[in-house]
Amino acid sequence: MDVARLAAVDAAQAARLLSELREARLAGQRGRIAPRPVIEQSWGRTLRSGVDPDHDFGTGVLSTEEVRRRREESPLRNVLPVLREGLLSVADVAQHIMVVADADGRVLWREGSSPVLRKADRFGFAPGADWREDVVGTNGVGTPAVVRHPVQVFAAEHFARSLTSWTCSGAPITDPRDGSLLGVVDVSGPLETVHPATLAWVDSVAKLAEARLRELHLDELERLRAVAAPVLARLGGRALVVDACGWTAAVVGMPYPQRLALPKSLSPGRRRLPALGLCSVEPLAGGWLLRGVDEPSPAGGDRLVLDLARPRRPSVTVGGGACSWSRELSPRHAELLYLLAVRRTGRSAAGLAEDVFGDASRTVTVRAEMSRIRRYLGALLEHRPYRFREGAEIEVLLPADPLDLLPCSNAPAVTADRGPVPRSG
Repeated sequence: MDVARLAAVDAAQAARLLSELREARLAGQRGRIAPRPVIEQSWGRTLRSGVDPDHDFGTGVLSTEEVRRRREESPLRNVLPVLREGLLSVADVAQHIMVVADADGRVLWREGSSPVLRKADRFGFAPGADWREDVVGTNGVGTPAVVRHPVQVFAAEHFARSLTSWTCSGAPITDPRDGSLLGVVDVSGPLETVHPATLAWVDSVAKLAEARLRELHLDELERLRAVAAPVLARLGGRALVVDACGWTAAVVGMPYPQRLALPKSLSPGRRRLPALGLCSVEPLAGGWLLRGVDEPSPAGGDRLVLDLARPRRPSVTVGGGACSWSRELSPRHAELLYLLAVRRTGRSAAGLAEDVFGDASRTVTVRAEMSRIRRYLGALLEHRPYRFREGAEIEVLLPADPLDLLPCSNAPAVTADRGPVPRSG
């Protein structure tokens, strides 16, 4: 299939091609029903990305040295014992393999049944291979990384033709400190060895790995607390010590916040932070010492830029110049901030629930997420109704292709805006 042609098709052609490919793939599979919505949506993204269904898995593989470097730097190395204990013994008996990939979709570890490993070698499911969805198409590594929840891809639900005799069950592993994606753990094997409970099993072990990461984080905070105690004892005024992700280890002269929103790249000096205003930032072993400064904060704090131009990595930036700070957003927070940015008069919890879920009764979920957003946007975001503060300058950066507006979102209000999208500023 001509990749260039795939990349150039318009929305109507893509929809028709998706239908044709789906029917051809699933024809003759007894007992299989039409693809689930998660698979349909993944195929749609794959078509828009111009992925070749005859993708050559042998290209773009990382060198052995680069794989080794990524393994050493990956936080996932700390939970390999948990993954192995939870998955490997059963996977080997069931003729499956366990695969662990990083947030970039690169396979870092691969263990399990020797015969299945040899089969995986034949189509390039090997260390260093790139299994992102926009490179390989729908699969058990790349697709969970995009949608951020467990996904099983059964046989012909794979986009690549060479994978149609294969079944993958993958679950994302996120960093408990900031919710960022660390990677995906996947259990894969030949079609004839699939079991309906595999996905739940993989997801359970992924959650055990995240629990272990939380334990390690608490240990790190305890060590930082021991360093911080004598430092804070000598200080007056407002001060606190936080780790690199903003989790509080110790505090003096102010209420104890569980976590502060920090800029993506914090550096020493005077910085404006949402919860503290102007403060002095000093490095401390394992974290930062933040000291409140009692003088007017720099101008520029009323400007917010919501960057949706990079479909897979939405972010928000507040302020300007040296006093600005940025934060990557989860898909849900990106949805909510987008909806408020283009509806400046504000929305009630019920209105946002209708926008996001098509169900005005889901206000508890909306309020919980908005509470989390207000922790880092502070006074920029008001409530009753939820809205940006009057007079704040709001800019929304949109993708060139309207179809790439929050591509993982199924929110009715977002999907309705994929077309001519209003800009806010």
